[in-house]
Amino acid sequence: MENNTEPKNVTTKSSAKIPTTVITGFLGAGKTTLIRNILQNANGKRIALIINEFGDLGVDADVLKGCGIDTCTEDDIVELTNGCICCTVADDFVPTITKLLARENRPDHIVIETSGLALPQPLVAAFNWPEIREQVTVDGVVTVVDSRAVADGQFASDVDKVNAQREADDALDHESPLEELFQDQITCADMIVLNKADLLDESTLTRVKTEIEDKINREVKVIHASHGSVPVEVLLGMDAASESEVENRKSRNEQAHDKAHEHDGEAHKEHHHHEHDHDQFESFVVEGGIVANRKAFVRGLHQMLADHKILRMKGFVAIKGKPMRLVVQVVGNRIEHYFDRNWYASEEPKTRLVVIGLDGMEKASITKAVYAAFK
Repeated sequence: MENNTEPKNVTTKSSAKIPTTVITGFLGAGKTTLIRNILQNANGKRIALIINEFGDLGVDADVLKGCGIDTCTEDDIVELTNGCICCTVADDFVPTITKLLARENRPDHIVIETSGLALPQPLVAAFNWPEIREQVTVDGVVTVVDSRAVADGQFASDVDKVNAQREADDALDHESPLEELFQDQITCADMIVLNKADLLDESTLTRVKTEIEDKINREVKVIHASHGSVPVEVLLGMDAASESEVENRKSRNEQAHDKAHEHDGEAHKEHHHHEHDHDQFESFVVEGGIVANRKAFVRGLHQMLADHKILRMKGFVAIKGKPMRLVVQVVGNRIEHYFDRNWYASEEPKTRLVVIGLDGMEKASITKAVYAAFK
């Protein structure tokens, strides 16, 4: 009743906050494609984008910068390349948000793409830091899931269905890092997008949806999509204020290991509840010149994937006789490739690919196999 007496022209602190959408999900789930669709359908809304890239090459930022979207210029795109965003909250993320808020032309909405290795819960909790809590709010956490991978038994929390490439865990009551990541990402979500639904039949998609919902202790909207195509009005404007209930978004693994630690600003600097081990992952860059034949190159990559275990490969390829650069995205044994834009006059057309895998992968052999595909 009291709200009815408030003048309509009064702006509350809550309404003055800049809404922020956190896009999280495992490697190759389709986060970048989803964000690209958001930017292309922003309807004039000025969006600032923070990308937490894992690896030595900012592929995702370059893909998004190539969109030519007026509502998200290159000045609005910030890359955090110093490591997993949930591990660099104090040193990387908070200063970045602070700089965005200090700009004269502040964004209407902020979108954060986390690394596939990030636990989103510590990031959401960081919105309670004194420097930013009165100015920004988490509009919603969107977790993008590769539904095909889950259907195949990859990146699931069942110890018998984890990715075959993960390192074996001797303690059967101990969740693997891949499982922990996946569990945390879906537990923290306000919305879960089962992406790549076009690769599944209806019964399999229903099974995947049920498996996901069974892992969550609260009500979360689960939708499905193909090629990251979800209406902007569905993704933005949830008004969830997720940071205000961060304690309810812990995975079962975190609940078991968290010893009643209060998650305030100083606690996040300590970050001792964050137990997943990034040392299990490593990345390297394969650089080369012009690829002679696109189809032969893709066939060569398929052969490389059959011979070597990697989690992800992504980057750009220069194709002989083609003025446009080829975007390559590899997840598991699947390869997506498409031309996105012409090479700029200031750019030297060349091939640069980031390979992401588990610690100990055969870098030399993988590099040799990629080079062999050039011919």
